[in-house]
Amino acid sequence: MKNLGKIIKRFNKARILVIGDLILDQYIWGKVERVSPEAPVPVVWANKRTYVPGGAANVANNIGSLEAKVSLLGIIGKDEHGKLLLNELKDRSIGCDAVFVDPKRCTTLKTRVVAGHQQVVRVDWEYTQEASRQLNIRIINFVRSRINDFDALIIEDYGKGLINAQLLHQLIGLARDNKKVITVDPKEEHFQYYSQVTAITPNRKELENAVRNLKIKDTTNRFRINNDRLFNDQEIDLAAREIISYLKLDSLLVTLGEAGMRLFEKEGRVTHIPTVAQEVFDVSGAGDTVISVFTLALSCGATKIEAAHLANYAAGIVVGKLGTAVTSRKELLSRIS
Repeated sequence: MKNLGKIIKRFNKARILVIGDLILDQYIWGKVERVSPEAPVPVVWANKRTYVPGGAANVANNIGSLEAKVSLLGIIGKDEHGKLLLNELKDRSIGCDAVFVDPKRCTTLKTRVVAGHQQVVRVDWEYTQEASRQLNIRIINFVRSRINDFDALIIEDYGKGLINAQLLHQLIGLARDNKKVITVDPKEEHFQYYSQVTAITPNRKELENAVRNLKIKDTTNRFRINNDRLFNDQEIDLAAREIISYLKLDSLLVTLGEAGMRLFEKEGRVTHIPTVAQEVFDVSGAGDTVISVFTLALSCGATKIEAAHLANYAAGIVVGKLGTAVTSRKELLSRIS
């Protein structure tokens, strides 16, 4: 615990670049007093609207709230939602030099309608076509010119078009050549892109589906996969080891909901970390918090086990808050003590 406290106190020295799909999260708050006469759905009397950064922007927001220096790289559309997102980022002192505007895209918007403490519905507006080769070149040129300004790179892959095989191959090469930490919050369809990164942080479902999709040699026979059931603990361990070997990863941190987390390292060590969440109101963005704190801790000299424990504490804090939430150094220090 003493070591964890020392690591948190070094967070303000870290410099992190977050690369990924940018999302604007909109919340419409209200209350329900009746059912609609038009259909069997609740009528929400809305009384407030708020906006917060989502996706890769939420990862950057998590890092900034922990007082580290953070820059963001991604795409927005030339629209009002893009302007709103930029304003939210600038209000939080998040570096936006590499937030590119693409007039052909719309800014991804997730609207959640919340009545009391209950989410009623979510509506998504998004554009998921793969980013152009020209944009790939702009991104690589930016990272190459600024790589020594950062201690770590986070790839936040929400499958909205920014992250592609060619881009990741070059980014991972740059990070490894310059001895930078590089971590990935993965999209299950893209696991084959993440070869030789420091760590990936899938949830249980993403890990299971990735093993099915990758078609690793003999996987089907070894797992006897039935798509209608969850993996048991033994199968999770086997799946994680298969993926570490297949992708040549340094580590894999799988989040297991109420069962906590499990850290797998390439040397073979497996560490189970029980959840420390005291109450769970909303899991929105919890995965963003995990990769933010895990990477931030690694960039401050933490071991992977120390970084995983800190990520677990941070996730336990944010799931106790309603909406896409973040934590602070003060909250994190208080919780671990």
